[in-house]
Amino acid sequence: MTDPAGHGLGALRRAPDGMPVERPTPPIVAESGDPFAALRVVDLLARIPRATPVAVRALVDRLNASHLDWLFDERVVADVLLQLQANWMADYRNTSGIVVDEAGGAATVTIEDSSRVDPWIVRQAERELRACREALLEFSRRDRPTGE
Repeated sequence: MTDPAGHGLGALRRAPDGMPVERPTPPIVAESGDPFAALRVVDLLARIPRATPVAVRALVDRLNASHLDWLFDERVVADVLLQLQANWMADYRNTSGIVVDEAGGAATVTIEDSSRVDPWIVRQAERELRACREALLEFSRRDRPTGE
């Protein structure tokens, strides 16, 4: 395909031999209130054992090992846990679903072992996913000259 006016880029040639294919992404520091970070935390919480206290530090370590391009710290994970705990209390009017506590000087989280937890956690993940999509849409809107 050619560009008769000469203004466009037109067809591209093949990349030179040895051109790197990998496109590394920069490291991302997880922040409180960021739905992209929260979605990763909720995804991990959906998989942890139920009715067993799990150290927040262990969650942080697993998140950092699973998402090598991210950096999570305990504060961010704890903020997500506290928001989930508040969401649980709003939905079920009790505090037994997600218990954030301290054991032996370390913060822990215990998730109730009941049939209502999995569907609830899925809804929380879907909420964070919607927030991620909205953030991406907003970013794409700001990137346009008209702001539409």
